[in-house]
Amino acid sequence: MVTKGKEVLTNIQLRRLLEHQYKAEGSSLLEPVMQKFWRWLVEQVPRWWAPNAITATGLVLNIMTTLVMVYYSPDAKHKVPSWVYIINALGVFIYQSLDAIDGKQARRTSTSTPLGELLDHGCDSLSTVFVTIGICIALELGHHLNWFFFNCFAIMFLFYSAHWQSYVSGTLRFGMIDVTEGQLIVMAVYLFNAFVGTDFWRLQVPGLGTSFQLIPVYFGIFAAVLQCIQNFSVIIIKGGVGKNRSTVAGTSTIFPILPISIIMCLAFVIYHKSPTHIYMNHPCLYVISFGMASAKITNKLVIAHMTRSEMDLLDYTLLGPLFVCLNQYFDCKLNEVFVLWIFCIYCTCNLLYFARQVCLQISRYLNIYIFTITRKPNQVKENTRNNRTRQNH
Repeated sequence: MVTKGKEVLTNIQLRRLLEHQYKAEGSSLLEPVMQKFWRWLVEQVPRWWAPNAITATGLVLNIMTTLVMVYYSPDAKHKVPSWVYIINALGVFIYQSLDAIDGKQARRTSTSTPLGELLDHGCDSLSTVFVTIGICIALELGHHLNWFFFNCFAIMFLFYSAHWQSYVSGTLRFGMIDVTEGQLIVMAVYLFNAFVGTDFWRLQVPGLGTSFQLIPVYFGIFAAVLQCIQNFSVIIIKGGVGKNRSTVAGTSTIFPILPISIIMCLAFVIYHKSPTHIYMNHPCLYVISFGMASAKITNKLVIAHMTRSEMDLLDYTLLGPLFVCLNQYFDCKLNEVFVLWIFCIYCTCNLLYFARQVCLQISRYLNIYIFTITRKPNQVKENTRNNRTRQNH
């Protein structure tokens, strides 16, 4: 019972998942240069290393190195040892490299599956949260908590909107300044802090009346605005590829804004209404908690796109922030830090359980293992017969 659990996807969604074809447009400034390195790198990878295992390995390393940084500076104000910055730069580099070659490894070993694309986007949704927290700590934005808040939640929304427009248009579009450039900037900041120090970031920029630590934030806002213009020009102006300019599933192009808006609004309200200043005292824990909720609804949006199905606009993960908000409404009968930890643990477990059930269900349907290339030989005939039965129905 524990192994099977609740079936998340219907048979219709599973069939449509098999029909899904990944489509992407555009290339960022540095991607053509990096592609040469990634094509060389994948040739050094042993053929027995499964693409999904490559993706998961990069994510785990990235999260672990970021959590080390959070341990040393949970409020994003304290100095972090130089070696922590070095391992974080290495963690982002490894994640970027493995994330770039997993698809190449799949094509190289003839093991491309819809599960690989789904797992790739799911890992990206989590990595985005932790990389953003890492750069905020590196810039010591705990001294500018409003910018910390804006930076983290703007990037969460930007990642969601990229997949939102993909759900509308059927194509994932990349801008001139995109993920590759952002990750390289993050690595550069980490290495700068490791070998030069963090005092530089608090210096004032001559003639601008702002500190150097906000310059990367301003640059990020500029890139985010460009990306948002591109995304919303598709969502609102051009419309979708479905009937009457609807989404790939034939649904409204606007309503996917609901779940991400609920998360953003609750994050803002809890931040400003907290009597114990829960966000100001625990910014990293706060962002991680909401990041888990954001990652969950982003994954559901990706699944809706890949299966051409209607997206659930409400989800159980929203109970986490609602619980915190309800506690504030009743004058914080429970300690806010305790409630925030409950929120974080609940949303993390909810996300992991959902991801596990989806991966297991798809792997059973495709008759493959998740993290190894070997197929399940004892189920091949049964799987073929079941697929034929589903198609006949």
